[in-house]
Amino acid sequence: MHILVIEDDPTTGDYVASGLRAEGHVVDLLDNGRDGLMQAMTGRYDVMVLDRMVPDVDGMSILRTLRASRNPVPVLLLTALGGVEDRIDGLNAGADDYLTKPFAFGELSARLAALARRPPPSDEPTVLRARDLEMNLLTRKVTRGGKAIDLQPREFALLEHLLRRKGRVQTRTMLLEGVWDIHFDPQTNVVESHMSRLRTKVDKPFEVTLIETVRGSGYRIAE
Repeated sequence: MHILVIEDDPTTGDYVASGLRAEGHVVDLLDNGRDGLMQAMTGRYDVMVLDRMVPDVDGMSILRTLRASRNPVPVLLLTALGGVEDRIDGLNAGADDYLTKPFAFGELSARLAALARRPPPSDEPTVLRARDLEMNLLTRKVTRGGKAIDLQPREFALLEHLLRRKGRVQTRTMLLEGVWDIHFDPQTNVVESHMSRLRTKVDKPFEVTLIETVRGSGYRIAE
């Protein structure tokens, strides 16, 4: 792995860097936050070890700057501050893991390996919108104009399919494949019946219609 270590204590820094290099990793070691932040922003690293109390720019500020710039590098915060509130603050600032001093090198190495194995964060949106309609994919909640809409699982999946393709016509075949995973015509009105129920919940109580029928083609949700 290519690892960035930002640690101002020379003994600890050399100990960490030497141990990681002995395991075959490439390590860049910096002893202040200003240079460390610049290196983190411009370099490409698999993981990062960050002392919380480095000079010039402290570790928490480095974390917040990285996350505000959408830098996804996994960060292990290494610090003498081991209280519960300290750990909470570090994780909330953007750290992926937290290890307190004194520490065993074997644990540090194992934690870094675990961080490197994590899949990269997805750029997939967590909230889908169409005008005043909003779907939160994490909480599984749907609202329109701030009013909650209660959907059954298949209705939710149908609306999600339409929202992900906002403004684009979806044929009956596309909906069968995308929502029901059916790759043949079941000779039923499953699409039409679910669409009718979805419209009753999403459109009927409101003045503006969002789910449109494109005659002879299919359905789409208005942009």
